[in-house]
Amino acid sequence: MAVKKKAVKSSTAARKKTAAKKTVKKAAAKKSTGKKTSAKKKAPAKKTAPAKKAAPAKKPAARKKTAPAARTTGSKKPLAQVGPVPGIAPYSEKKGEEYMNDSQIEHFRNILTAWKRSLMEEVDRTVHHMQDDAANFPDPNDRATQESEFSMELRARDRERKLIKKIEESIRHLDSNDFGYCEACGVEIGVRRLEARPTATLCIDCKILDEIREKQMG
Repeated sequence: MAVKKKAVKSSTAARKKTAAKKTVKKAAAKKSTGKKTSAKKKAPAKKTAPAKKAAPAKKPAARKKTAPAARTTGSKKPLAQVGPVPGIAPYSEKKGEEYMNDSQIEHFRNILTAWKRSLMEEVDRTVHHMQDDAANFPDPNDRATQESEFSMELRARDRERKLIKKIEESIRHLDSNDFGYCEACGVEIGVRRLEARPTATLCIDCKILDEIREKQMG
């Protein structure tokens, strides 16, 4: 019986020890959890920095419009054509010079002779063309086409022959010092008008009146 009592006492003592250990462990666990929670509470939450706004993309700098480089023309040259005649520069009038002086007369003589020469060459070219290309086509349509082309060329050459006569008349006026003056009123026709139309015999005012009369008569 004594042994049984000792055994019971030992078992109850062991139970008490184990229960005490469990309580100790629970207390320790509570303390650790309390520390963790308190640590969590005490530690302030880190403020998340606001996201930086992306810098707007820089617009490409607008290119400055550069003024076009001035053309270096050098010395101003006169035009290489006067009226219907290519290759002759306009006459440069000098201040205070006399109208229809020797240099002006020579200038217009060159224009008239060059114009007459080019028209004569064109007439000769047409004659040779008609002689070389004339043919008896069996097809009536081809013959009609050729005849219409020849008639057009002949009309053009006929106008040029009349123009050649006017040029020759203007050359005679140059020889007699009558060139450059209006036949109706006697005033100066002008260098620029004569360069545009070397065979002009009327000033601009008389020419306008003449055209008005023609319209009224027509």
